[in-house]
Amino acid sequence: MPGVTGPRRLAGQGLRAWAELLRVSALFTVPGDALAGAASAGVRPNRGTALAVGASLCLYEAGMALNDWADRDEDALERPHRPIPSGRITPNAALTAAGALTATGLFLASRAGRPTLALSTALAATVWAYDLRLKHTAAGPAAMGAARALDVLMGATATLSTSRRTGATPPAGSASARSRTTPSVVVPREAPAPSEPQGAPARLSSWAGGPTEPFASRRATPPTGTRLAELLPSAWTGGSASPTGQGRTPTPLETLASKLAASAPRPVVESAASTARFPVPSAGRDLWAHVPRGRTTAAWAGGPAEPLASRRAGPPGPSSWPARFGVPRGALLPAALLGAHTLAVTTVSRREVYGGSVGAPVAALVVTGVLAGVVGRPRDPGVGAVVAGGLAAVYAGTAGRAFLHAALNPSPQLTQRAVGGGIRAMIPFQAALAARGGAPGVGLAVMGLVPLARKLAKRVSVT
Repeated sequence: MPGVTGPRRLAGQGLRAWAELLRVSALFTVPGDALAGAASAGVRPNRGTALAVGASLCLYEAGMALNDWADRDEDALERPHRPIPSGRITPNAALTAAGALTATGLFLASRAGRPTLALSTALAATVWAYDLRLKHTAAGPAAMGAARALDVLMGATATLSTSRRTGATPPAGSASARSRTTPSVVVPREAPAPSEPQGAPARLSSWAGGPTEPFASRRATPPTGTRLAELLPSAWTGGSASPTGQGRTPTPLETLASKLAASAPRPVVESAASTARFPVPSAGRDLWAHVPRGRTTAAWAGGPAEPLASRRAGPPGPSSWPARFGVPRGALLPAALLGAHTLAVTTVSRREVYGGSVGAPVAALVVTGVLAGVVGRPRDPGVGAVVAGGLAAVYAGTAGRAFLHAALNPSPQLTQRAVGGGIRAMIPFQAALAARGGAPGVGLAVMGLVPLARKLAKRVSVT
């Protein structure tokens, strides 16, 4: 029996060493990123979500292995019990595992589409930059926060891309479902030239608010008469003014009014086929408010035509850029919130060996309260709001209690517990974000990972 028991015991020790190196007890804090991102995109979890979860797990484990490889000299003094300093795993093996896990994560992300691959590449670059360069700099916590935010965006993008390819319908009540029912008016690129205006008034209000005249006459020739003078009282002009100004010499005021009317800009609204006609209101801030959006151009007399949308909306804002890369806008807020929590936990972890910092746990406690308040009060009432509020309370209790103890007594032991509590609080936070996004069932499913994480944490430390 000794010949059989010995190899099994060695194999068990090797597995335990790799479990400690990869922090397998912290793995349960990863799937919630992609699931929260999918909920924020308004799409049910699908094959893309599964690929994003697999890619996230691989990149997370790659970061753990690379972290211990980069800190092997420092751990030899401060944490000699870790696998590499204790000699249970060689540095070359840890580095090889980090490279293999990174490649596997990128491959899985590529199966979900190019946008997902781009985000996973950015995530992998952030992880490697943190472990090799940024960890001991002021940018270290921000880099970790950015990595967590990118993980959420990767899950949302992978889920949405797969849903679009398969033609899946978003859940009722989600943001994507509501956007599908929004009516829009589009002017066709080519429209038959009607003989008479269709569905639009045959006459347009004049620029100065006076009598109307046919649209074609305004567009064909500039005003030559004293239009503004027609609107002035006879007491101002010295008599009644005829439309053509014939029969008497115009007064100086009439002459000035004629020149102003001739030089005033006139709106011309036309479709790409120059046939669609729309009512143009009087001059003001809402001049183009009633013109349907689409392939319509707005041109002033004597000036070049340009797309109407560019005149109305101006240059695209920052929020339009994520959509161009396949990132749903609804995932930006959950990504930022999870990134803020990760930044706070990483800041506290910088003193987990020696302790002595009060400011970091206090700041993390404040951040926890703010994040719980934001997540626990969604805009849309309903079952999701109730579930989100309850999960946000669980998050606040899990992280807040640990941070409070470290703030009251910043010893190394309590600081390490604060870091562990902040990591474990990721799960209820991700669950609350999923419920806030309209998927309370997904949020409750994420909470099912808590007992598993707690049980495994008793054997392998999350830090």
